[in-house]
Amino acid sequence: MSVSPDRWRAVVRGTARDPAAVVLRRLLWAARLPYGAGVWWRNRRFDRGRNVHRAGVPVISIGNLTVGGTGKTPCVEYVAWLLRGHELRVAILSRGYGSEAGRNDEAMVLEENLPDVPHYQGRDRVELARTAVEESESEVLVLDDGFQHRRLARDLDVVLIDATDPWGGGYLFPRGGLREPMRNLRRAGFVVLTRCDVADPRAIDPIEDDVRTFAPGVPVARTTHAPLELASGERREKTEVLRGRPVGAFCGIGNPDAFRATLAGLGADVRDFRTYRDHHPYARADVDELRERAARLPPEAWVVTTQKDWVKLRLTDLGGRPLWAVRVGLQFVEGKDEFDRAILAAARTPATEP
Repeated sequence: MSVSPDRWRAVVRGTARDPAAVVLRRLLWAARLPYGAGVWWRNRRFDRGRNVHRAGVPVISIGNLTVGGTGKTPCVEYVAWLLRGHELRVAILSRGYGSEAGRNDEAMVLEENLPDVPHYQGRDRVELARTAVEESESEVLVLDDGFQHRRLARDLDVVLIDATDPWGGGYLFPRGGLREPMRNLRRAGFVVLTRCDVADPRAIDPIEDDVRTFAPGVPVARTTHAPLELASGERREKTEVLRGRPVGAFCGIGNPDAFRATLAGLGADVRDFRTYRDHHPYARADVDELRERAARLPPEAWVVTTQKDWVKLRLTDLGGRPLWAVRVGLQFVEGKDEFDRAILAAARTPATEP
């Protein structure tokens, strides 16, 4: 049985209350049990050091506990930028979900924003690590979405928690959004709360309390995903131009609600909002549909998407309306200096032979 991401979110959050949703929630509740058993067994083997490989250079993992988008790409970009700024040769390793010809949307975004940082994608990240060290003479590796990928040993585990949906409803997948139990946060070396600007301010302190419960002594930073500019090919505009402007928007990311909140925060008058699956590969039919939707917008409207979506289209207009990508960056509200020190300390960890 195939369930769309929007339908799944509505079911697990309880906003869908029709009879089919009630039945589906019960099925998902049962399905979480074998999933949880598999997660426990897999982690137990890694905890005992089985099938864990050293890269020979420091490895910094950026990951999370939940499915969907927590904002890993801006964090990976920030960490790589920090390391390059200290003249360290860094490479990024990622699984490459949704990739075509070896490059997915996240790789293309990082390629645009970090042109001097090599990005290796593939299923076997142990082998990718060897390749990065041998071919690029990398001195430190950044493991994208690596908290659950424990075959490659790491010197620091950075775990991102989306402040707008920290625990995926509190249930293991598929009944909720947790990829593993909350208690496994104890493996983290640093926790970063993301999207603190669009979360309920009253909810952030309780999230930190939960972190201290499951990972005592682990430092916590607070961040936002700040819109930096609008980009469309070589064109750039300040985000302020969206204030009061009618826009049509679309995205295929893990947390579309966060993108909608970003547009609202910029003051855009969102007239149309289309969502796709995370890492959606846009086909001609999708582009035709988007052009039709754009053509129904007021003449002065713009169409806006995420940078992850724009790099797969590389169009400058849709339906006679300009198409822009909102480029975002990780900005720290609290904990920046401590985070930077932790990253640099891990990057300078004495190498261990693989």
